[in-house]
Amino acid sequence: MSVQNKLRRLTAVDIAKRKGGEKVVSLTAYHAHTAGIVDQYVDFILVGDSLGNVMHGLETTVPVTLEMMILQGLAVMRGSSRALVVVDMPFGSYEESPQQAFHNAARILKETGAGAVKLEGGKHMAETVAFMTRRGVPVMGHVGLTPQSVNTMGGFRVQGRSEEGQKALEEDAMAISEAGAFAIVMEGIVEPVARRITEAVPAVTIGIGASPACDGQVLVLEDMLGLNEWVPKFVRKFGSLRAHIEEAVAAYAEAVREESFPGPEHVYGEKPK
Repeated sequence: MSVQNKLRRLTAVDIAKRKGGEKVVSLTAYHAHTAGIVDQYVDFILVGDSLGNVMHGLETTVPVTLEMMILQGLAVMRGSSRALVVVDMPFGSYEESPQQAFHNAARILKETGAGAVKLEGGKHMAETVAFMTRRGVPVMGHVGLTPQSVNTMGGFRVQGRSEEGQKALEEDAMAISEAGAFAIVMEGIVEPVARRITEAVPAVTIGIGASPACDGQVLVLEDMLGLNEWVPKFVRKFGSLRAHIEEAVAAYAEAVREESFPGPEHVYGEKPK
């Protein structure tokens, strides 16, 4: 009997090696079935805390819990087999101390089987990133527009408009990279700054509203599929899923009301005697 090797998942190390090379492709997913669809096309799947907005209709990601992230991370792992799966650490699960961050990251990795975690923040999180990576936790950083800090940022604002802001972004990205992050999501950053950061830091940069010069790109799946009516400027709709769903639901409702569904082919007859 021959033994077939299982298809090996991509790892954080594989993604890190793509710096300055082939572009890294990523999308979010929160369910097993969507993870199964995107798995063959992307390099990593981000189980983002944006699930709070997309799945639960929350205005911000702040209320998202660790248990919510673990539950959906597990679903995405079940639905995928090839891509690296990165799970967001939600607000309140890592900011208190490096020890708290490691404890909760270990829970995520153990309980989901995911290959990395992502956390938001710049220089002030460098110590935490270093603490985690030294203990075997692959960490993806996130700088620029950080949604978990929406209440202190005064809303979802593009970052890097001023000289002071640009300098702070560059310092944040470098600090996280030097602390050991294998990649950094850069969100809502003015293009020239995102380009400079990409050229300067050793970590792979993943843009979302940043620059085509980034080492890779990520989008929220529901945004690029056209499921959400409103999307940010940086999103291109590659599909029109909302319109297709509405058309199908309208056709179903009409068929039920006019009694053309279910038909004879959709019901079960008695078993022949």
